[in-house]
Amino acid sequence: MRNYVIIGNGVAGTTAAENIRKQDSEGNINVFSDEDIPFYYRLRLSEFISGDISEAELVAKKMTWYEDRNISLKLKTRVEDVKLREKTAITEDNRRFAFDRLLIATGSHSFIPPIQGSENKGVFALRDIQDARDISAYTKKVEDIILIGGGLLGLEAGYALKKLGKRIMVVEFFPRLLPKQLDVDGARRLQEIMEDMGFSFRLGAKTQEITGEGQVNGVLLEGGESISGGMVVISAGVRPNMVLAESLALSINKGILVDEHLQTSQSGIYAAGDVAEYKGIPYGIWPAAMEQGKIAGINMAGGDMTYDGTTMANTLKVAGVDLASAGNIDAENEFEARVKTEGRIYRKIVIKDNHIVGCIMLGETKGFNQITKMMAEKTDISQIGDLL
Repeated sequence: MRNYVIIGNGVAGTTAAENIRKQDSEGNINVFSDEDIPFYYRLRLSEFISGDISEAELVAKKMTWYEDRNISLKLKTRVEDVKLREKTAITEDNRRFAFDRLLIATGSHSFIPPIQGSENKGVFALRDIQDARDISAYTKKVEDIILIGGGLLGLEAGYALKKLGKRIMVVEFFPRLLPKQLDVDGARRLQEIMEDMGFSFRLGAKTQEITGEGQVNGVLLEGGESISGGMVVISAGVRPNMVLAESLALSINKGILVDEHLQTSQSGIYAAGDVAEYKGIPYGIWPAAMEQGKIAGINMAGGDMTYDGTTMANTLKVAGVDLASAGNIDAENEFEARVKTEGRIYRKIVIKDNHIVGCIMLGETKGFNQITKMMAEKTDISQIGDLL
């Protein structure tokens, strides 16, 4: 009977456990999580902050789901060490768990830039449920909140706090919002929509210091502008949790390097989700983590399924506005593009050599799945160009 150890209970780890059990009805599956609740929708943390959903509604898989599948989920349990020769995972309270197959699905953590004052009380990042609880509690004391970073998580957190009646200032180093998902025109439209909601922006601006004596009272920008606020939320991207990978001497770059079976440089050890890097790409998106978790789980249980990458596509809401983007958004306008603008709707399809290589849909996402399918299948659009 095989023993499986999965470190991490996000979408990759949970999906892997589910697929191991589908392949292997007898094996022992132990899943370890630092957190105190089962697998939850990390993408919906902002809705929890705004009060739109409860903590219970955030949970995607209740404990009964694990029990029904004979999967042992160990919450608030950190794996401190892995002994390769003995094939044993050791928890911080010194319990030992044998494994034949190991999956590292430790996810990522918020990156906090080296800004003076970032250790002040009232400075937060949003990555997990505890962050969301802490932000919810602190926000009751303040009215003016500064967001450092105009990326997805930052804007969603800002929208949640705006719903609570707070005044929001966004400070973004890049000259436009969502630089990975939107080109200049799309970003400008999103900014106009959010300004109409009451958001304020400082774009192309760098935070020099978070001010306050032990407790936040604002930020100082390079150039001298001072902005007051009782709370700062930093959204400056994420970094993979690589501590275990480094201690195991796995091959790493930006993430843990994996092959097409999601296996690392050590036989019998797999990686999936935000911590994994395949062909130079650490994907860091939910669909990739789910797909990788599935394939890793099947292969850990003796299957033979290959991973061929995931189309970089996101479908989401930003401040209540539908947004979908995929592939090369061609921010520099180097390729042919079909663009449709209508009021606050902005739709763009990027074309290279009669193939769709990217798209942006803001305000209306109808047809996005068909477009990404055509991208994945490399459909020749020379005969249907006018229909686009």
